[in-house]
Amino acid sequence: MSQWIRLALSAAVLALALPAQGALEKAKVHIAVGGKAAFYYLPLTIAEQLGYFKAEGLDVTISDFAGGSQALRAVVGGSADVVSGAYEHTINMQAKNQILQCFALMGRAPQLSVGIASAKAAAYKSAKDLKGMKIGVSAPGSSTNMLINQMLAREGLKPSDVSIVGVGTGAGAIAAMKSGQIDAISNTDPIMTKLEQDGSVRIIADTRTLTGTEQVFGGPMPAACLYAPIAFVRNHPNTTQALTNAIVRADKWLQQASPQDILKTVPETYLLGDKALYLFSFSKVREAFSPDGFIADAGPKTTLKVLPGFNPEVKPNEIKLELTYTNEFVKKANAKYK
Repeated sequence: MSQWIRLALSAAVLALALPAQGALEKAKVHIAVGGKAAFYYLPLTIAEQLGYFKAEGLDVTISDFAGGSQALRAVVGGSADVVSGAYEHTINMQAKNQILQCFALMGRAPQLSVGIASAKAAAYKSAKDLKGMKIGVSAPGSSTNMLINQMLAREGLKPSDVSIVGVGTGAGAIAAMKSGQIDAISNTDPIMTKLEQDGSVRIIADTRTLTGTEQVFGGPMPAACLYAPIAFVRNHPNTTQALTNAIVRADKWLQQASPQDILKTVPETYLLGDKALYLFSFSKVREAFSPDGFIADAGPKTTLKVLPGFNPEVKPNEIKLELTYTNEFVKKANAKYK
């Protein structure tokens, strides 16, 4: 056997022994989400239902929790790999010396709104009137809770000036409002549109549109995204890229989807027994979805300005925003799915 043949065989054996370029470091990924049926997380559902995760070679398990704060705890505790949750948690957790990084954006506006019970609406003039009320949120510490805290802070009130009640993001939230267990509610769609149409609430704050978000927060506010401990992102770049590809593909699908496409894709249980209501709710939040997965620099800056108003642990001069998000994977995903 010639030396060249031996060298060729050795190279072939070595190539077989090495993992293929771009091979997934972790094919089975566990994603934690808080309130999966909400429009807030619709791109996640689209990626799951249309097989986009599988197309990237991923075997994804999605665990649904009552709120984003509980989903976050699942990842911090090690029972899940990635959170489908609100961007601001990456800043809040960095203040606790835990570095989490957003790598694919699903929502460029929070899609949250606050409604006050119709019976109390006539007396309501400003957020100062929330003092002493019982307010329902998806889960304490979640984005729905953050919106209430923001409204209180702008009026010089403290989070302790109201009573926060976790009501989830499903039928239980509607029941809590209609039965009088709570005086006001901060939640996602289609829950809020359902309550509004039924005459149960009057909307007093709305971040379902880009304009409404600017009015509430004073700038753009990134919302739902995929984020994970930065060690996961750095140690599993190919897996992170695969996850990003699926979400960006879902983001782009939503930009072109017809109402009937949406109805055919989401699980029946998401519709709350009313297809017309679901589609009407979708029309209200459609512009809040990210068109491409990118997180613009202005969004994190707004978030960092807002959070210290009700979370004293967040000190802007100590937060490294560049660690809270990256567009590295989104750029490649957009090149793949133009």
